[in-house]
Amino acid sequence: MNPTAPRSLLGGLSPARFMQTHWQRKPLLVRGAFDLPTPPLDKHELAGLACEEAVDSRIVQERHPDGPWKLDYGPFDEAFFANLPESHWTLLVGDCEKHLPELRALVEPFRFIADWRIDDLMISYAADQGSVGPHTDDYDVFLIQLEGEREWRISEQVDHDAIIEGIDLRILERFEAEHVWRLRPGDMLYLPPRVAHFGIARGECMTASVGFRAPSHREILQAYLDEIVLRIPNDLRYGDAGAPALEHPGEITAESIARIRRIIDDHLRLDNHAFTQWLGRFLTEPKSEEISPPEATDPDATAFAARLDTGWRLRRNPHSRFAWTDGEGGMTLFVDQHSWTLPASLRDDILRLTDRDHWRGDEFSPAFHELLHQLYRLEALLDDDG
Repeated sequence: MNPTAPRSLLGGLSPARFMQTHWQRKPLLVRGAFDLPTPPLDKHELAGLACEEAVDSRIVQERHPDGPWKLDYGPFDEAFFANLPESHWTLLVGDCEKHLPELRALVEPFRFIADWRIDDLMISYAADQGSVGPHTDDYDVFLIQLEGEREWRISEQVDHDAIIEGIDLRILERFEAEHVWRLRPGDMLYLPPRVAHFGIARGECMTASVGFRAPSHREILQAYLDEIVLRIPNDLRYGDAGAPALEHPGEITAESIARIRRIIDDHLRLDNHAFTQWLGRFLTEPKSEEISPPEATDPDATAFAARLDTGWRLRRNPHSRFAWTDGEGGMTLFVDQHSWTLPASLRDDILRLTDRDHWRGDEFSPAFHELLHQLYRLEALLDDDG
């Protein structure tokens, strides 16, 4: 993909221009961004997903006998759906592209943004007037209208901390729209983090949202400190040989403070290689537990390589995360918190593996077969039955 070429997806902007002018800065409305003669799934298929145990699903009802803005979590059953009112409710289903891999076609156009930043494809169905209330998100999102019409009210001037108390949703207490846009099938709206938005279904409608990971500073630091702690031998202890005798035993001396600060400072520093290794594993941690450990019946490496040479088709596990870095010692491939340092001669294989989701086995060089076998054993690669 040429990042400087104009894209109809972005209203004629190139990905490079979009990243400079809109990404994390200001909204962008694009009419006809997607060609959607028919929605990629219907409301019954979405409801079916919401009935499954492993699927993240929610239903928000604005008007419920128990009070406004009632939130229920799935899995649901047919009886629950049968008792829903005719209007003012919304079903939201997360990670749809992982459960129905064909829906990844809605995510693929946004891969000019780093893969590790892409979180999931959520699809919502709303009955007439259905909404989840005015709110803000801490992440970027592309909202794609799949079916019907949804009105979006947008405001960048709100009190983000003033939310309605006593409900399970973070709905803004005060909201005054600065822009009002009605999206029809194929239209798309990009919203940066912390831009308040209020989507209301005008009749039945379905909307897809491509959301992006934004780990908090606390989350990043916690993961980094966990890595540091695991590297420290348990037998290392505080020492103060040569410390003076104290006149006042309750004093924490300046020397003690300096020693402990040195301990902390010395351990917090990772060299560039160790830091990159930790970061790659952190950023490719799978979101889901759907990836299973290797089983005893894994295929023999020789038989696996022979099958690759026949053009055996493979695909990426939709729950897996792939990434790579360049370094002095070659390239490092990260997959689901595992890492492999590989020679630069395998660069084409690494790029082919990480740029795409489907492959033929004979597209890869023989020197890459052993790694592909390991990824298959880890279930990061699957048979492509399609």
